[in-house]
Amino acid sequence: MGMKEQRQSKILSLIHKQEIGTQEDLANALLDEGFNVTQATVSRDIRELKLTKVAARSGGQKYVALANVEQQVSEKVVRVFKDAFVSIDYAGNTIVIRTLVGMGNAVAAAIDAFNIQEIIGTLAGDDTIFCLVKHEEHIEAVIDQLKIILST
Repeated sequence: MGMKEQRQSKILSLIHKQEIGTQEDLANALLDEGFNVTQATVSRDIRELKLTKVAARSGGQKYVALANVEQQVSEKVVRVFKDAFVSIDYAGNTIVIRTLVGMGNAVAAAIDAFNIQEIIGTLAGDDTIFCLVKHEEHIEAVIDQLKIILST
């Protein structure tokens, strides 16, 4: 494994273990781990790793690897979500997902397994799921994450 791969692997490990919200924080965390990096290198790594910022529990933002969302969840869970999915819409801070009849609970369980930080909880009926999102301004980002999973 080359230096770049080691560094990028360390970045994924760091953002998984702690809330890192800025390039500067990430650079400092890497320095603490013995990686001597420039801001430009960190910026390039963030782009190459397809990191995105999401709401953190602390109220700020933190980096996450979007590419890892679907890898962390078993293929079976993703398949249930994709196979039973009918449509998605939203109102206010609530996402409404329609599923095949009888699949609401299974799809809600799949959404819970995706561990999308901004989703506070899901409520499933027979063919409809309400996903409550903490902040209304994060609705589109959450829907984008679900659409990425649907398109894999």
